[in-house]
Amino acid sequence: MEDARGAGSRSGRLAGLAAVALLFILPGACGPRGGTTTGGAAPDTSVIPRAYAAFADTVEHRAFAFFWDLADPRTGLMPDRWPTRSFASTGAMGFALTAYPIGAERGWITREQAVGRALATLRFLWHAPQDTARSGAAGYRGFYYHFLRPEDGTRFERVELSSMDTALLMAGVLFSGEYFDRDAPEEREVRALADSLYRRVDWAWLQVRPPVLSHGWTPEEGHLPYDWRGYNEAMLLHILALGSPTHPVGPEVWEAYVKGYRWGTFEGFDQVNFSPLFGHQYSHCWIDFRGIRDAYMREHGLDYFENSRRATLSQREYAIQNPGDFADYGPDLWGLTACDGPVDSTFTIGGRRRAFRTYAARGASLLDVVDDGTIAPCAAGGSVAFTPEESMRALTAMKERYGDDLWGAYGFLDALNPTLKLRVHVHHGRVDPVLGWFDTDWLGIDQGPVLLMLENARSGLVWATLRRSPYLRRGLEAAGFRGGWLDSPGLRR
Repeated sequence: MEDARGAGSRSGRLAGLAAVALLFILPGACGPRGGTTTGGAAPDTSVIPRAYAAFADTVEHRAFAFFWDLADPRTGLMPDRWPTRSFASTGAMGFALTAYPIGAERGWITREQAVGRALATLRFLWHAPQDTARSGAAGYRGFYYHFLRPEDGTRFERVELSSMDTALLMAGVLFSGEYFDRDAPEEREVRALADSLYRRVDWAWLQVRPPVLSHGWTPEEGHLPYDWRGYNEAMLLHILALGSPTHPVGPEVWEAYVKGYRWGTFEGFDQVNFSPLFGHQYSHCWIDFRGIRDAYMREHGLDYFENSRRATLSQREYAIQNPGDFADYGPDLWGLTACDGPVDSTFTIGGRRRAFRTYAARGASLLDVVDDGTIAPCAAGGSVAFTPEESMRALTAMKERYGDDLWGAYGFLDALNPTLKLRVHVHHGRVDPVLGWFDTDWLGIDQGPVLLMLENARSGLVWATLRRSPYLRRGLEAAGFRGGWLDSPGLRR
């Protein structure tokens, strides 16, 4: 597990990826492509430079296909990764539920297909067993286990009931409920199930060391000894917990969370620091932080969107400076986040001892630097709404430089490491003696930010849809957010 400042939804993965062993039951190929969109919910307000518009559409379409093709159509269970056989990922299901309406708006599937998949997922989640049993249950008190067995959606081995992965799931659940707003039986049922699932989550149960929230719980040990403190991906978790109409936490939880922030300058950019870029992306996938500020951000004169922009640009500057002298780093190859890596071992390369890692929360900020030369395309892709020019330039350069070694049916593979060119046995992927190490898997929780943030950059669909949520508004206001769209009476219900 991570420490109290750590990587939350990533934490169980860092300890448990060696257990990947189950065959995921897959549906057929992706549905209709290029059909009629559902009518105006995703206007063309793109901030993507025109020179990159066509490629942005291709990247987004392929990321969408990952979720559409690989989710079990009967249950909505999503494999954690592909094509390596794996357990199902609760967090990836939240991204998948958000993907289906995006696909409908883009004309890649019909609205009927999207509502059918969403409804199957929500029905499964509602009826999946909630119990304290060590096996045979999907969750407890409205929370869900980090990883689930693909055969039946129950707990995978001894993984934890995950607060953060449940938050990712509930973000997708609430998005479904807001998007499917027509007076049709299937869409009415989606709204009812989405509301019921969110209301069932007992967020206050996580406050075993008040006022902070615990990372999770297991039947064997009870609540985990780790709490959420300081800036990271868990803004989303706290805002959902604050907004609950049934089991809310009080505003003191946000005050305790913010007390762990560390403000400072990294690579020339003043910011609230967190090292892996996923911490600057996940909450923004669903929440539009542009122009709204809590007390902390009012004090520093910016919003969290601008903070994520600065964090992204500081990582790009770090790659340009390249203090570790890693191969290919520069203005077009940058981005450290939690992702796959080649091997847990140390080798001498060019006269320098280098320690490499498999899956790890890589990052660079004032807090620390964790870097072994492994770059994740989702780091740039998931930041595209913050830095459209720099992110699209990097993605385009990666595609052109590495081609099919890094690019495939579902877009960019999870990671690459141009420094490791040795012919050594690797845990993931493969080594090209000329170009370096390349992953051979796509990961759901890395594909998700690429898809959602590209859509937000192009149309603002996800942001605009969830701005209508009374629960999201209640959570933000309880955390002290003011200004911007929160002050717009037209968005109140």
